[in-house]
Amino acid sequence: MREIGLSEESLFSFLLSKREEDVDHAHILSSMCTIPHPVAVRAHVQFMETNLGDPGLFPGTASLERLLVERLGTLFQLSGACGYATSGGTESNIQALRMARQLGPKEKPNVIIPESAHFSFKKACDILCLEMRAVPLDENYRMDPVAAAEMIDRNTCGIVGIAGTTEYGMVDPIAELSKIAGDHGVFFHVDAAFGGLVLPFLDDAPAFDFSLPGVSSIAVDPHKMGMSTIPAGVLLVRDSESLCSLSVDTPYLTVKQEFTLSGTRPGASVAGALAVLEYLGIQGLRDIVAGCMKNTRRLIDGMEAYGIMRAATPDVNVATFSPARIPPPWKVSWTRRGDLRLVCMPHVHAGAVESFLKDIGEQNA
Repeated sequence: MREIGLSEESLFSFLLSKREEDVDHAHILSSMCTIPHPVAVRAHVQFMETNLGDPGLFPGTASLERLLVERLGTLFQLSGACGYATSGGTESNIQALRMARQLGPKEKPNVIIPESAHFSFKKACDILCLEMRAVPLDENYRMDPVAAAEMIDRNTCGIVGIAGTTEYGMVDPIAELSKIAGDHGVFFHVDAAFGGLVLPFLDDAPAFDFSLPGVSSIAVDPHKMGMSTIPAGVLLVRDSESLCSLSVDTPYLTVKQEFTLSGTRPGASVAGALAVLEYLGIQGLRDIVAGCMKNTRRLIDGMEAYGIMRAATPDVNVATFSPARIPPPWKVSWTRRGDLRLVCMPHVHAGAVESFLKDIGEQNA
Protein backbone atom coordinates (compact mmCIF):
# COMPACT_ATOMS: atom_id res chain seq x y z
CA MET A 1 0.00 0.00 0.00
CA ARG A 2 0.96 3.66 -0.39
CA GLU A 3 2.49 5.39 2.59
CA ILE A 4 0.47 8.51 1.77
CA GLY A 5 -2.87 8.15 0.06
CA LEU A 6 -3.85 9.61 -3.29
CA SER A 7 -5.97 12.69 -3.60
CA GLU A 8 -9.59 12.04 -4.45
CA GLU A 9 -9.08 13.67 -7.85
CA SER A 10 -6.09 11.46 -8.68
CA LEU A 11 -7.80 8.35 -7.40
CA PHE A 12 -10.91 8.78 -9.48
CA SER A 13 -8.94 9.82 -12.52
CA PHE A 14 -7.10 6.48 -12.25
CA LEU A 15 -10.35 4.53 -11.73
CA LEU A 16 -11.97 6.24 -14.71
CA SER A 17 -9.01 5.33 -16.91
CA LYS A 18 -9.50 1.68 -15.97
CA ARG A 19 -13.27 1.82 -16.47
CA GLU A 20 -12.71 3.18 -19.97
CA GLU A 21 -10.73 0.02 -20.79
CA ASP A 22 -13.93 -2.02 -20.36
CA VAL A 23 -16.05 -2.89 -23.39
CA ASP A 24 -18.98 -0.56 -23.94
CA HIS A 25 -22.32 -2.35 -23.49
CA ALA A 26 -23.37 -0.93 -26.86
CA HIS A 27 -21.22 -3.63 -28.50
CA ILE A 28 -21.69 -6.52 -26.05
CA LEU A 29 -23.78 -9.29 -27.62
CA SER A 30 -22.43 -12.19 -25.56
CA SER A 31 -23.52 -11.46 -22.00
CA MET A 32 -26.57 -12.60 -20.04
CA CYS A 33 -26.17 -9.55 -17.82
CA THR A 34 -27.25 -6.08 -18.84
CA ILE A 35 -27.22 -2.43 -17.80
CA PRO A 36 -29.10 -2.19 -14.49
CA HIS A 37 -32.43 -0.40 -14.48
CA PRO A 38 -32.15 3.11 -12.94
CA VAL A 39 -34.45 2.18 -10.05
CA ALA A 40 -32.17 -0.77 -9.23
CA VAL A 41 -29.17 1.55 -9.09
CA ARG A 42 -30.99 4.04 -6.87
CA ALA A 43 -32.16 1.30 -4.49
CA HIS A 44 -28.71 -0.31 -4.43
CA VAL A 45 -27.05 2.94 -3.33
CA GLN A 46 -29.69 3.42 -0.60
CA PHE A 47 -28.84 0.01 0.95
CA MET A 48 -25.08 -0.12 0.34
CA GLU A 49 -24.05 -0.77 3.96
CA THR A 50 -26.65 -3.42 4.81
CA ASN A 51 -25.63 -7.01 5.57
CA LEU A 52 -28.20 -9.77 5.32
CA GLY A 53 -25.76 -12.14 6.98
CA ASP A 54 -26.79 -10.58 10.29
CA PRO A 55 -30.46 -9.84 9.61
CA GLY A 56 -31.41 -8.82 13.14
CA LEU A 57 -29.36 -5.66 12.63
CA PHE A 58 -31.17 -4.86 9.38
CA PRO A 59 -34.78 -6.01 9.85
CA GLY A 60 -36.10 -3.69 7.15
CA THR A 61 -33.65 -5.02 4.56
CA ALA A 62 -34.40 -8.61 5.65
CA SER A 63 -38.08 -7.95 5.05
CA LEU A 64 -37.23 -6.89 1.48
CA GLU A 65 -35.50 -10.23 0.94
CA ARG A 66 -38.61 -12.06 2.16
CA LEU A 67 -40.76 -9.93 -0.15
CA LEU A 68 -38.47 -10.69 -3.10
CA VAL A 69 -38.82 -14.42 -2.40
CA GLU A 70 -42.59 -14.02 -2.09
CA ARG A 71 -42.88 -12.11 -5.37
CA LEU A 72 -40.83 -14.64 -7.30
CA GLY A 73 -42.50 -17.60 -5.63
CA THR A 74 -45.90 -16.29 -6.69
CA LEU A 75 -44.58 -15.72 -10.21
CA PHE A 76 -43.48 -19.38 -10.21
CA GLN A 77 -46.89 -20.63 -9.03
CA LEU A 78 -46.11 -21.19 -5.34
CA SER A 79 -47.20 -18.44 -2.99
CA GLY A 80 -45.64 -20.14 0.02
CA ALA A 81 -42.21 -20.71 -1.48
CA CYS A 82 -39.17 -20.57 0.78
CA GLY A 83 -35.77 -19.30 -0.23
CA TYR A 84 -33.16 -16.60 -0.01
CA ALA A 85 -31.11 -14.20 -2.11
CA THR A 86 -27.86 -15.67 -3.42
CA SER A 87 -24.94 -14.22 -5.33
CA GLY A 88 -26.29 -15.78 -8.54
CA GLY A 89 -26.89 -19.04 -10.34
CA THR A 90 -23.63 -20.68 -9.30
CA GLU A 91 -24.37 -20.35 -5.60
CA SER A 92 -28.02 -21.31 -6.11
CA ASN A 93 -27.03 -24.44 -8.02
CA ILE A 94 -24.43 -25.47 -5.44
CA GLN A 95 -27.01 -25.06 -2.68
CA ALA A 96 -29.64 -27.01 -4.59
CA LEU A 97 -27.33 -29.98 -5.03
CA ARG A 98 -26.31 -29.64 -1.41
CA MET A 99 -29.97 -30.03 -0.45
CA ALA A 100 -30.35 -33.00 -2.77
CA ARG A 101 -27.41 -34.69 -1.10
CA GLN A 102 -28.58 -33.87 2.43
CA LEU A 103 -32.12 -35.11 1.83
CA GLY A 104 -31.12 -38.26 0.01
CA PRO A 105 -27.96 -39.59 1.65
CA LYS A 106 -26.43 -42.32 -0.46
CA GLU A 107 -23.29 -44.37 -0.22
CA LYS A 108 -22.00 -43.06 -3.56
CA PRO A 109 -24.40 -40.23 -4.50
CA ASN A 110 -24.87 -39.15 -8.08
CA VAL A 111 -26.87 -36.47 -9.88
CA ILE A 112 -28.42 -36.53 -13.36
CA ILE A 113 -27.53 -33.38 -15.32
CA PRO A 114 -27.97 -32.47 -19.02
CA GLU A 115 -24.92 -31.98 -21.22
CA SER A 116 -26.13 -28.40 -21.69
CA ALA A 117 -25.86 -27.60 -17.97
CA HIS A 118 -23.95 -24.53 -16.83
CA PHE A 119 -20.39 -25.17 -15.67
CA SER A 120 -21.42 -24.29 -12.11
CA PHE A 121 -22.71 -27.85 -11.77
CA LYS A 122 -19.18 -29.20 -12.31
CA LYS A 123 -18.05 -26.97 -9.45
CA ALA A 124 -20.95 -28.14 -7.30
CA CYS A 125 -20.23 -31.81 -7.92
CA ASP A 126 -16.52 -31.34 -7.20
CA ILE A 127 -17.25 -29.54 -3.92
CA LEU A 128 -19.91 -32.01 -2.80
CA CYS A 129 -18.17 -35.18 -4.04
CA LEU A 130 -21.10 -36.07 -6.27
CA GLU A 131 -20.84 -38.21 -9.38
CA MET A 132 -22.13 -36.12 -12.27
CA ARG A 133 -23.97 -38.16 -14.91
CA ALA A 134 -24.35 -36.12 -18.09
CA VAL A 135 -27.43 -36.82 -20.19
CA PRO A 136 -27.12 -36.37 -23.97
CA LEU A 137 -29.26 -33.81 -25.78
CA ASP A 138 -31.81 -34.47 -28.50
CA GLU A 139 -31.71 -32.92 -31.97
CA ASN A 140 -33.17 -29.69 -30.53
CA TYR A 141 -30.47 -29.31 -27.87
CA ARG A 142 -32.81 -30.36 -25.05
CA MET A 143 -32.19 -32.99 -22.39
CA ASP A 144 -33.39 -36.46 -23.42
CA PRO A 145 -35.84 -37.53 -20.66
CA VAL A 146 -35.72 -41.21 -21.61
CA ALA A 147 -31.92 -41.25 -21.30
CA ALA A 148 -32.22 -39.34 -18.01
CA ALA A 149 -34.58 -41.94 -16.56
CA GLU A 150 -32.27 -44.76 -17.62
CA MET A 151 -29.37 -43.19 -15.69
CA ILE A 152 -31.22 -43.15 -12.36
CA ASP A 153 -30.21 -45.80 -9.83
CA ARG A 154 -30.42 -46.32 -6.07
CA ASN A 155 -27.58 -43.80 -5.51
CA THR A 156 -29.21 -40.97 -7.45
CA CYS A 157 -30.02 -38.05 -5.14
CA GLY A 158 -30.97 -35.39 -7.67
CA ILE A 159 -31.98 -34.45 -11.20
CA VAL A 160 -31.37 -31.09 -12.87
CA GLY A 161 -33.28 -29.51 -15.75
CA ILE A 162 -32.51 -26.19 -17.44
CA ALA A 163 -35.10 -23.55 -18.28
CA GLY A 164 -33.21 -21.39 -20.76
CA THR A 165 -29.84 -22.99 -21.49
CA THR A 166 -26.82 -20.71 -21.48
CA GLU A 167 -25.57 -21.76 -24.90
CA TYR A 168 -28.69 -22.35 -27.03
CA GLY A 169 -31.55 -20.76 -25.11
CA MET A 170 -33.56 -23.97 -24.87
CA VAL A 171 -35.94 -25.25 -22.19
CA ASP A 172 -35.54 -28.89 -21.21
CA PRO A 173 -38.70 -31.07 -20.98
CA ILE A 174 -39.28 -29.99 -17.39
CA ALA A 175 -42.77 -31.51 -17.14
CA GLU A 176 -41.48 -34.95 -18.14
CA LEU A 177 -38.49 -34.65 -15.83
CA SER A 178 -40.78 -33.58 -13.00
CA LYS A 179 -42.79 -36.78 -13.41
CA ILE A 180 -39.63 -38.90 -13.54
CA ALA A 181 -38.33 -37.26 -10.37
CA GLY A 182 -41.66 -37.78 -8.62
CA ASP A 183 -41.86 -41.42 -9.66
CA HIS A 184 -38.39 -42.07 -8.25
CA GLY A 185 -38.71 -39.85 -5.18
CA VAL A 186 -35.68 -37.79 -6.28
CA PHE A 187 -34.98 -34.10 -5.64
CA PHE A 188 -35.51 -32.10 -8.85
CA HIS A 189 -33.81 -28.72 -9.34
CA VAL A 190 -34.65 -26.36 -12.20
CA ASP A 191 -31.91 -23.97 -13.21
CA ALA A 192 -33.93 -21.01 -14.51
CA ALA A 193 -31.19 -18.47 -13.82
CA PHE A 194 -31.86 -16.92 -17.23
CA GLY A 195 -35.26 -18.18 -18.33
CA GLY A 196 -36.96 -17.60 -14.99
CA LEU A 197 -37.57 -13.95 -15.82
CA VAL A 198 -38.39 -14.61 -19.48
CA LEU A 199 -40.70 -17.63 -19.66
CA PRO A 200 -43.48 -16.33 -17.33
CA PHE A 201 -44.00 -13.41 -19.72
CA LEU A 202 -44.23 -15.41 -22.94
CA ASP A 203 -47.41 -16.79 -24.46
CA ASP A 204 -47.44 -20.60 -24.69
CA ALA A 205 -44.14 -21.00 -22.81
CA PRO A 206 -43.43 -24.55 -21.62
CA ALA A 207 -44.15 -25.27 -17.95
CA PHE A 208 -41.04 -25.13 -15.78
CA ASP A 209 -42.12 -24.00 -12.31
CA PHE A 210 -43.76 -25.17 -9.06
CA SER A 211 -47.03 -25.88 -10.87
CA LEU A 212 -45.27 -29.17 -11.65
CA PRO A 213 -45.40 -31.27 -8.46
CA GLY A 214 -41.99 -32.86 -8.95
CA VAL A 215 -40.10 -29.54 -8.97
CA SER A 216 -38.21 -29.16 -5.68
CA SER A 217 -36.25 -25.95 -6.23
CA ILE A 218 -35.70 -23.20 -8.79
CA ALA A 219 -32.76 -20.86 -9.37
CA VAL A 220 -33.39 -17.45 -10.94
CA ASP A 221 -31.06 -14.47 -11.42
CA PRO A 222 -32.59 -10.97 -11.21
CA HIS A 223 -29.22 -9.57 -12.33
CA LYS A 224 -29.90 -11.07 -15.76
CA MET A 225 -33.32 -10.38 -17.29
CA GLY A 226 -34.47 -8.78 -14.03
CA MET A 227 -32.06 -5.88 -14.75
CA SER A 228 -30.86 -5.69 -11.16
CA THR A 229 -27.42 -4.73 -9.96
CA ILE A 230 -24.80 -7.46 -9.62
CA PRO A 231 -24.85 -9.83 -7.74
CA ALA A 232 -28.50 -10.79 -7.42
CA GLY A 233 -29.67 -14.39 -7.56
CA VAL A 234 -32.50 -16.16 -5.75
CA LEU A 235 -32.92 -19.80 -4.75
CA LEU A 236 -36.55 -20.81 -4.29
CA VAL A 237 -37.53 -24.04 -2.54
CA ARG A 238 -40.90 -25.76 -2.28
CA ASP A 239 -40.70 -26.42 1.47
CA SER A 240 -38.82 -25.15 4.49
CA GLU A 241 -37.66 -28.64 5.46
CA SER A 242 -35.42 -28.80 2.40
CA LEU A 243 -33.91 -25.41 3.09
CA CYS A 244 -33.41 -26.12 6.78
CA SER A 245 -31.41 -29.22 5.91
CA LEU A 246 -28.59 -26.79 5.13
CA SER A 247 -28.66 -24.99 8.49
CA VAL A 248 -25.56 -24.47 10.62
CA ASP A 249 -25.31 -22.89 14.07
CA THR A 250 -24.36 -19.20 14.19
CA PRO A 251 -24.28 -18.51 17.95
CA TYR A 252 -22.75 -15.02 17.88
CA LEU A 253 -25.12 -13.45 15.31
CA THR A 254 -28.62 -12.03 15.71
CA VAL A 255 -29.92 -15.34 14.30
CA LYS A 256 -28.79 -18.63 15.82
CA GLN A 257 -28.93 -20.70 12.63
CA GLU A 258 -28.37 -19.90 8.99
CA PHE A 259 -28.83 -21.95 5.81
CA THR A 260 -27.05 -19.66 3.36
CA LEU A 261 -23.72 -20.43 1.71
CA SER A 262 -22.20 -16.97 2.07
CA GLY A 263 -21.95 -15.41 5.51
CA THR A 264 -21.88 -11.70 4.79
CA ARG A 265 -24.51 -11.01 2.13
CA PRO A 266 -25.28 -7.68 0.46
CA GLY A 267 -28.70 -6.17 1.03
CA ALA A 268 -28.11 -3.59 -1.69
CA SER A 269 -28.60 -5.86 -4.70
CA VAL A 270 -31.65 -7.44 -3.03
CA ALA A 271 -33.22 -3.98 -2.74
CA GLY A 272 -32.27 -3.36 -6.37
CA ALA A 273 -33.85 -6.61 -7.55
CA LEU A 274 -37.08 -5.99 -5.69
CA ALA A 275 -37.19 -2.37 -6.86
CA VAL A 276 -37.29 -3.44 -10.52
CA LEU A 277 -40.04 -6.01 -9.95
CA GLU A 278 -42.16 -3.54 -7.99
CA TYR A 279 -41.58 -0.65 -10.41
CA LEU A 280 -42.22 -2.53 -13.65
CA GLY A 281 -44.77 -5.08 -12.51
CA ILE A 282 -45.99 -7.93 -14.72
CA GLN A 283 -46.89 -5.70 -17.65
CA GLY A 284 -43.61 -3.81 -17.66
CA LEU A 285 -41.57 -7.00 -17.58
CA ARG A 286 -43.77 -8.52 -20.26
CA ASP A 287 -43.08 -5.54 -22.52
CA ILE A 288 -39.31 -5.82 -22.00
CA VAL A 289 -39.31 -9.55 -22.71
CA ALA A 290 -41.47 -8.99 -25.80
CA GLY A 291 -38.94 -6.46 -27.08
CA CYS A 292 -36.03 -8.83 -26.50
CA MET A 293 -37.81 -11.68 -28.28
CA LYS A 294 -38.72 -9.41 -31.19
CA ASN A 295 -35.08 -8.41 -31.54
CA THR A 296 -34.05 -12.07 -31.35
CA ARG A 297 -36.40 -12.96 -34.22
CA ARG A 298 -35.16 -10.00 -36.27
CA LEU A 299 -31.56 -11.05 -35.64
CA ILE A 300 -32.27 -14.60 -36.80
CA ASP A 301 -34.10 -13.41 -39.92
CA GLY A 302 -31.33 -10.94 -40.74
CA MET A 303 -28.51 -13.43 -40.28
CA GLU A 304 -30.25 -16.06 -42.38
CA ALA A 305 -30.76 -13.48 -45.14
CA TYR A 306 -26.94 -13.39 -45.32
CA GLY A 307 -26.76 -17.18 -45.42
CA ILE A 308 -25.67 -17.49 -41.78
CA MET A 309 -28.16 -20.10 -40.64
CA ARG A 310 -29.48 -20.59 -37.13
CA ALA A 311 -28.16 -23.54 -35.14
CA ALA A 312 -31.43 -23.84 -33.20
CA THR A 313 -34.77 -22.09 -32.79
CA PRO A 314 -34.53 -20.83 -29.21
CA ASP A 315 -37.19 -20.75 -26.50
CA VAL A 316 -35.73 -17.56 -25.00
CA ASN A 317 -33.70 -14.60 -26.27
CA VAL A 318 -30.48 -16.44 -27.15
CA ALA A 319 -29.63 -16.89 -30.82
CA THR A 320 -27.05 -19.29 -32.25
CA PHE A 321 -25.71 -19.57 -35.79
CA SER A 322 -23.24 -21.34 -37.99
CA PRO A 323 -19.76 -19.79 -37.75
CA ALA A 324 -19.22 -16.37 -39.31
CA ARG A 325 -16.57 -13.64 -39.32
CA ILE A 326 -17.34 -11.03 -36.68
CA PRO A 327 -16.31 -7.42 -37.34
CA PRO A 328 -14.87 -5.28 -34.54
CA PRO A 329 -15.85 -3.83 -32.11
CA TRP A 330 -18.68 -6.37 -31.58
CA LYS A 331 -18.18 -8.87 -28.75
CA VAL A 332 -19.82 -12.26 -29.26
CA SER A 333 -19.26 -15.77 -27.91
CA TRP A 334 -19.16 -19.34 -29.19
CA THR A 335 -20.76 -22.53 -27.95
CA ARG A 336 -18.83 -25.68 -27.12
CA ARG A 337 -19.91 -27.01 -30.51
CA GLY A 338 -18.44 -24.00 -32.28
CA ASP A 339 -21.66 -22.13 -33.07
CA LEU A 340 -21.85 -18.35 -32.92
CA ARG A 341 -23.86 -17.25 -29.87
CA LEU A 342 -25.63 -13.90 -29.35
CA VAL A 343 -27.89 -12.80 -26.49
CA CYS A 344 -30.53 -10.11 -27.07
CA MET A 345 -30.57 -8.50 -23.63
CA PRO A 346 -32.48 -5.26 -22.92
CA HIS A 347 -29.40 -3.16 -23.80
CA VAL A 348 -29.33 -4.82 -27.25
CA HIS A 349 -32.03 -2.57 -28.69
CA ALA A 350 -33.42 -2.66 -32.23
CA GLY A 351 -30.88 -0.10 -33.44
CA ALA A 352 -27.99 -2.22 -32.14
CA VAL A 353 -29.35 -5.28 -33.94
CA GLU A 354 -29.63 -3.38 -37.22
CA SER A 355 -26.13 -1.95 -36.80
CA PHE A 356 -24.70 -5.41 -36.13
CA LEU A 357 -26.51 -6.91 -39.10
CA LYS A 358 -25.18 -4.17 -41.37
CA ASP A 359 -21.62 -4.73 -40.17
CA ILE A 360 -21.75 -8.52 -40.35
CA GLY A 361 -23.34 -8.35 -43.81
CA GLU A 362 -20.44 -6.28 -45.06
CA GLN A 363 -17.92 -8.55 -43.32
CA ASN A 364 -19.40 -11.74 -44.82
CA ALA A 365 -20.44 -10.44 -48.25
